[in-house]
Amino acid sequence: MIAIKKKNGLISGKQIEGVSLQTLKPHKDPRGAFTEVFQKYWGTCLKDPVQWSIVHSEAQVFRGMHLHKRHDEYFSLITGQCLVGLKDLREESPTYEQSALYRLDEQEPYALVFPKGLLHGWYFLEPSIHLQAVSEAYVDYGADDNWGCRWNDPALSIDWGVSEAKLSDRAAGFPDYAILKEQLKTI
Repeated sequence: MIAIKKKNGLISGKQIEGVSLQTLKPHKDPRGAFTEVFQKYWGTCLKDPVQWSIVHSEAQVFRGMHLHKRHDEYFSLITGQCLVGLKDLREESPTYEQSALYRLDEQEPYALVFPKGLLHGWYFLEPSIHLQAVSEAYVDYGADDNWGCRWNDPALSIDWGVSEAKLSDRAAGFPDYAILKEQLKTI
């Protein structure tokens, strides 16, 4: 396991427009704890989640870098620890081309909610479980809205602090960031 000594939350880069990091507060009593993981009143970009998923990942697994132009996402780590990287590809955004890297672990629960148009990926430092919601069901994902690029491309300006990752076959074949940007001009 790679030891990351920084605290949870944004550890490098800048805050990206529309991204919300919500502190989740466990309410503890002698029976255990109750934690609200989502509330509409938080005012995040995720107004209408249509699918919730529980995802298990092994250590050194990288999921992403993905880009969707039709749906917003919610990510909350339940067990383990991970890094979440974001890159703003919304040309109209005041934070266009900015990157951010977040550290999350089970000790301090957070929900990271971000809008469509952000390139995103997560690297798991140890076996982990996360909760994920999207505003478009997985069954409705199409090739026209399921883009990706190489997770460790230096042009992303995301220093993951790791050099090895276990990838899906699809992610292993993702192009460089510059090629992804050229592909996006065709849509």
